[in-house]
Amino acid sequence: MAGIYIHIPFCRQKCYYCDFYKTVNTSRISKFLDALKREIHERKNYINSIPVETIYLGGGTPSVLKAKELDEILNLIHKKFVVANDSEITLEANPDDLSEDYLKEIYRLGINRLSVGVQSFKDKYLQAMNRRHNSKQAINCVENAVNTGFSNISLDLIYGLPGLKNEDWKYNLDQVFQLPVQHLSAYHLTYHDGTAFYAWLKKGSLKQLDEDDSISQFEMLIEQTQNNGFEQYEISNFAKNKMYSKHNSAYWLGKKYLGLGPSSHSFNGSSRQWNISHVEGYVSAFEQNKSYFEQEVLTENDKFNEYILTRIRTIWGVSKQEIEGNYGEDKASYFLNTVQKYLISKLVIQRSDVFTLSKKGMFVSDEIMTDLMII
Repeated sequence: MAGIYIHIPFCRQKCYYCDFYKTVNTSRISKFLDALKREIHERKNYINSIPVETIYLGGGTPSVLKAKELDEILNLIHKKFVVANDSEITLEANPDDLSEDYLKEIYRLGINRLSVGVQSFKDKYLQAMNRRHNSKQAINCVENAVNTGFSNISLDLIYGLPGLKNEDWKYNLDQVFQLPVQHLSAYHLTYHDGTAFYAWLKKGSLKQLDEDDSISQFEMLIEQTQNNGFEQYEISNFAKNKMYSKHNSAYWLGKKYLGLGPSSHSFNGSSRQWNISHVEGYVSAFEQNKSYFEQEVLTENDKFNEYILTRIRTIWGVSKQEIEGNYGEDKASYFLNTVQKYLISKLVIQRSDVFTLSKKGMFVSDEIMTDLMII
């Protein structure tokens, strides 16, 4: 089975922390959709007729699109690809876009999972991040989605924000647990070059949260999700009743996927491909029949590194047997030799053949993953 990711790069306003490719020039939506349809036609053979089990509309803010525009995209996907009857179809959305009428329209399209960018249930932090919605809209949109018929809803939250108090973070988590949602994605704020937060941090007009507070908020996240029936199946992702994100899990499990739209990435097992990160350039490429992507063929070391990077962060972990079978005994020996110090320090846990990060190891996951890879 394979997945399809569609990047909708439009936002009505830019959040101060976000480094995903986006534009607020929504006047280009029509031209973008024309180019996207061209790309769907051109890349219908990329995953070699493998049935599609997940379709993910990400961004940007995909809920900026009208239901009619989403319908055109999904209809063409169904015409050009073999889409499984029980496929997971996710729409990323902002709370203020999810009116009762809009929810009913997208539900009729077959969209069966919502990923809602709440980020906080405290208005002062929403304003500090330049979010468009308020806390009341965040709560209302979930309740309206459930009343519409949605039964697979994920919320995004951000912790480690400048000045975020632990009691405010606990309040955010408590709000999630009081709502009828099945999934939570919680991310520590990262200061990405090119964002407003990064610029203000460098100027000294923004103060980063103390590391001790960041650690405390992560520990609270782990404890509170566990106490409320959410399983941590990846460093930043938590699900009730095994309702994992099938789409993101496919990334971590090394399945093939096709990326459509500006800045999207694709993977077919032997190579990676990424589209130009610019709406104008993307549209122009199709209008002038020019190339709109770059590609790299993966070496055996690349494939091994990708496996380490994506798997050790999950509950499925890294398997010695899989390394031997897919990448050879030498790489298995390298992994076993390198991982020993993390087993001794209890940053990595071994259960039979499988190695996963411990709770303590998650704090330094980047360091561990980098060390385990072959450079």
